[in-house]
Formats: sequence, C-alpha cells, structure tokens
Amino acid sequence: MTNTLLTLHDPEMAQRYYDEGLWQQDTLYTLLCAHAAGRPTAFAVRDGRRRLSWRELRALVDAVAADLHAAGLKRGARVSVWLPNRVEAVAILLACSRQGYVCNPSLHRNYTVGEIVELLSRIRASALFTEPGYGADAASADIFAAAATLPSLRRIYTLGTCPPGVAPFPTTVASPSLPPADNDPDKIVYLAFTSGTTGSPKGVMHSDNTLLANGRAMVADWHHDERAILLSLSPMSHHIGAVAIEQMMAAGLELVVNAPPPDLTPLDWIIVTGADYVMGVPTQAMDILAEVRHGLDQLGRVKVFYMAGSPIPHETAQAFLDRGVLPQNVYGMTENGSHQYTLQNDDRQTIVETCGRACRAYEIRIWDKDNPDVEAPPGTVGEIGGRGACLTLGYFDNQQATEESFGRAGL
Repeated sequence: MTNTLLTLHDPEMAQRYYDEGLWQQDTLYTLLCAHAAGRPTAFAVRDGRRRLSWRELRALVDAVAADLHAAGLKRGARVSVWLPNRVEAVAILLACSRQGYVCNPSLHRNYTVGEIVELLSRIRASALFTEPGYGADAASADIFAAAATLPSLRRIYTLGTCPPGVAPFPTTVASPSLPPADNDPDKIVYLAFTSGTTGSPKGVMHSDNTLLANGRAMVADWHHDERAILLSLSPMSHHIGAVAIEQMMAAGLELVVNAPPPDLTPLDWIIVTGADYVMGVPTQAMDILAEVRHGLDQLGRVKVFYMAGSPIPHETAQAFLDRGVLPQNVYGMTENGSHQYTLQNDDRQTIVETCGRACRAYEIRIWDKDNPDVEAPPGTVGEIGGRGACLTLGYFDNQQATEESFGRAGL
C-alpha cells in the first residue's frame, strides 16, 4: 500500500534491520490482537477510573478505529490527542496503528487553545480528541469552537459533555463493520512535536517498527515480561509515554498511566497499583524519594526506576540503590527514543555516574563540533550523532530540517 507521507524509509536499510531482527512484521495493533487472543482476561492498561483487560482494550481500540473510518479518514490522516492521562489516550494510538492513521499525541496540558489550533493547522489534522476544561486557557477559550474552523478536521471527539457538532468518545463498533487492519509495520503511525527550544517545534515521525525497535530492546535488556506492571509518571503526551506503550506491547505487561484518584499521592498510586517498574524524569524521582523519607523505607514493589529527560543527580541514583531499587539512567530524544541506558548488571559507578550504552537498535558517535563529518578524538567535547532502527523517519513536511540533521555518515 502506498505511503503518502514523505519519509527517510530506505528499502536496503530496512532489509538489514529485518535481517537483524530489529524490525519485525508486527505492528502495535497486531501485538494487541496477539495479547487479547492469548491472555484475554489479563490486565492491559489502567488509570484512576478504569482497568481494562487485553480483550476490553482491543474492543475499545476497534470502536475508535471504526468511528474514525466512518468519519472518512484515509491512510496517513493525522489524529491529534489533547487529553489528560487516560486509558483512552493509549487506545487512540493503537487504533491509528490498526487503520494506518498517524497519531499526534504531543499536545501538552500547558498549551493554549491558540497554540493547539496552530499545530492542528500545521499538520492538517483530520480528527481531534479532547475534553472540556483542558488546557492553559480553558477558562477563557473554547477549543471546540476554535477547532471547528479548521477545514481539515472531519471529526472532533470529547470525553466530556458534547457541545453541538462534537462526537462522544466511541465505545462500541457501529455498523458497518470494521475494515481490514493495515498491518504494514513500516507505515508512519506517530507524529510528535519537539519541544521547540531551538526553534519552531518539528514533527518527528515514527513507524510501528521504529517505535517497537526501542521497546523490544529495552524489554530484552531488562528482562521484562507479562508479569511486570509499568507505571509511567510522565504524561502520555510526552515521548516517555510512547516508550512505555512500546514496552507494554513488546512484553504484554500492564501499563498504568499517571492518573490516580484525587485522594492518592504519586507514591500511594505506585503502591496501590503494585507497580514494579516506574518511568519518569529526575524531578519526579526526587519528589517520590522525598515522600518516602517522610514515612516509608521502601517504594512498594518497585524494582526499577527509569529516569530520563535531564541529568540525574548522583545522590538521587544512590538513594534508589540504597533502597533496593535499580535506577535505569536513560538518554534519548523524541527522534530516537530511549536508545541509551544503564543495565541491571552494570556496576554501581556506571549506574550512578553515566547513562550507560546505546541499545542494540542504535549506534552513536561523537563528532567534532566544528565539523560534523569528522569524529572527535577521545577526551574531547563534541556533538552526539546516531543512527539505527529506532531513529525517526524524518520531520513532517520539513525537508530542510530533515536533511540538515544528517552528516555524510548518515548520523
């Protein structure tokens, strides 16, 4: 089937990734189907309102896919998500994988309605999922009225009260029945905006395979399986949320999103859910440790605490080790996922003072900061370059940014 989005996908390189087992024939959706068939009543995803089994999650995903199809979306259509942490946000990404749509989940809570409309317009979004009262200026601006002016939007969905012209979140598959699933793992399924700290935010594109290459590597390296319970403290609009979903699908584990009931603290939520693998950023880890020091010696069942997004203070990593929790010190970007991290058999100094080594799905080099085609010698400061099976397939609708991001070595 033709891919209508311009990407960096290269058949020769793709074949090498397939030969090495880094890319495979599964999509996020086909893995969902496999888990739903093999372990239908096992838990798959949870928030403060709902806890869905694999069978229930697949039913929700199919309902979303069917409604988007009925709305007239075609392969490659962009589906934007401006929602709080909820199981529905996970279902939308999986529905996009099923249909060949492109999920755009990186619309953060602190954005204004004006900023959201600008981003929707840039990517020519065909559908938007949101809810009343969400966003930085929700008290004074109406996302439903503003989004309705966009000519590309075919459907606006809400999880709250439906204003005129807005559809409720789909929960059942209506007639006609679902079309066949798009099982191409090399289609673009994910489009996330960068932070924009060095200019206007760019739209990072990933396929099922570039996402899953990262998730499979992390699951294999840390020996996660279907018995694990992963809690993401980071919002599902952040790429850490995508890395959590990748591992969920690769291992068949249960994903808990950070949406505890109002009366629970983050540490309470960790304990109540029985999470043994927690993902977040260093500031969240420090908050958890501060809460532990006020009354508990342990973090419930937690065995591994993933930290990424900024350098981890040595004392934070050491504090986890002192409590029997292994810190997973991680480095990566939206463009290449959590491609580099420490391992459970690393020595204490490596875990506390470094971010480990690149995973099997990625390779890195340090390049001369004045000449990006010359490798920097050991002991000097340079710029990081990388390539591999979990690397972005380019920036959406931005040829200049895409080609300027690569040197002659393809890194």
